Amino acid sequence: MKIAIVCYPTFGGSGVVATELGLALADRGHEVHFITYQQPVRLEFLNSSLHFHEVNVPDYPLFHYQPYELALSSKLVDTIKTYGIELLHVHYAIPHAYAGYMAKQMLEDQGIDIPMVTTLHGTDVTLVGKHPFYKPAVTFSINHSDWVTSVSESLKEDTLALFDVKKEVNVIPNFVDFSKHQHHSENCQRSMITQGDEKIITHISNFRKVKRIDDVIEVFFCIQQKVEAKLIMVGDGPERSKAMLRCKELGIMDKVTFPGKSNQVYEILCYSDLFILPSESESFGLAALEAMMMRVPVISTNVGGLPEVNIDGESGYLFELGDVAGMAEKSIALLEDEDRLKQFKEQAYQLAKRYDIDAVVAQYIDIYHKALA
Repeated sequence: MKIAIVCYPTFGGSGVVATELGLALADRGHEVHFITYQQPVRLEFLNSSLHFHEVNVPDYPLFHYQPYELALSSKLVDTIKTYGIELLHVHYAIPHAYAGYMAKQMLEDQGIDIPMVTTLHGTDVTLVGKHPFYKPAVTFSINHSDWVTSVSESLKEDTLALFDVKKEVNVIPNFVDFSKHQHHSENCQRSMITQGDEKIITHISNFRKVKRIDDVIEVFFCIQQKVEAKLIMVGDGPERSKAMLRCKELGIMDKVTFPGKSNQVYEILCYSDLFILPSESESFGLAALEAMMMRVPVISTNVGGLPEVNIDGESGYLFELGDVAGMAEKSIALLEDEDRLKQFKEQAYQLAKRYDIDAVVAQYIDIYHKALA
């Protein structure tokens, strides 16, 4: 198959999943074309099966905001015609599904019929999409997709509750590639970050308010009072400077590292003992799944799709939103009990295997065949 994938090219979960899916499809003999405004961060190499097409938006003084949707839909039409693309897969409803629909209409006028699969990832539905300004366009785009998928049961329920959706929503979860990242555990050098018996606590996100970065800091502050520990805060975003200031106020800056955005996520996770994700909203929780694959138990909130990934009492613990005291108490108990910590690490790894890439990509390919039929 010749497949065009539209996604955001950044470190966010939807862009990572879309890129990893494209890489997996190329490995299985399909021709994949990424169409977005810059090369996706996880797309390191291009070859005869992997292509990248940049969407350029001309800077016209007439426009207060440059019309990316218009540029994207035009680029889609050009790429689909030039390379004989057979199927369009758009990730994130805004603006990709809307631009995809416009491209389909333009192609239809030229006698070209191309099916479009739309994958809903989270905030495109639960945050941005439900805004009154965007809701009609999002509803229209979903209903005019040929197939619709959602990354969790929770997100599917939210979509059906928030929008007047006529299309069936198929749940295909996010995934991880065990074969690609297994060597990180085998070659893990814990001595690179700690010389003693310190426990390593990790958080990875885009540092937006929805991630509740303050809660991460407060939980760690309690942990380090009882257990020798370090905190690694991977990522960047609007809440990062505030988090650094809070660490200084608490006098723990020497125990906290802020490496910023990193392509070394798995190297960091391989020597981590605990992962903290106290988000107020998570459609799936890809960061939690990546941690589990690297044998890191997860302390998270009981929101969105997280209970589908992080199983309470097995791969980690679930808490009500804002329960900093509970998170800290369970974290300390787990870190102080080496046998239980080792058990949770193995259980997290085994549970993550449910989301191995081979099983999940097969579900997407099945959808593609149905769309083409």
